[in-house]
Amino acid sequence: MSDKPIEPQTFLGGVEVVDIGDLRVARGLTRRPVATCRHLNLVYDCTERRVWCSDCESEVEAFDAFKAVCENLDRSIKRLSRREQEIKDAERFAARSRAVKRLDEIWRSHNRTPLCPHCKDALLPEDFADDVSTTGRELARAARMRRSPT
Repeated sequence: MSDKPIEPQTFLGGVEVVDIGDLRVARGLTRRPVATCRHLNLVYDCTERRVWCSDCESEVEAFDAFKAVCENLDRSIKRLSRREQEIKDAERFAARSRAVKRLDEIWRSHNRTPLCPHCKDALLPEDFADDVSTTGRELARAARMRRSPT
């Protein structure tokens, strides 16, 4: 923050020179130009009650510091939720991959074949080679629930 006093503008006699700062304020911007430093390394001092940037060594306004902290927190939360979704997708894929690997392992043994867990009929690789009938998972799970004795 600057220690310079705010100069009141008098418009009664007309303005000879246009102040660019007034135009910036009229457009909703700040009177001071935006610095090139993004103030990513903020340091706070409790005794002096001030926040400053350790990169450019300038004092940072409280609102700008608060905004930087909030943006960093929001970015971190979004990154964590994205990571959580990636982990859930990987776990779901891993379960399917383990099942396929187990079937493939049984089929590679030349004298064994897996059985259907419901009808106990043999599942041969040739059954899946050409045309495979499919159904929705939720539909299949609902049908299993209806058939299972509860």
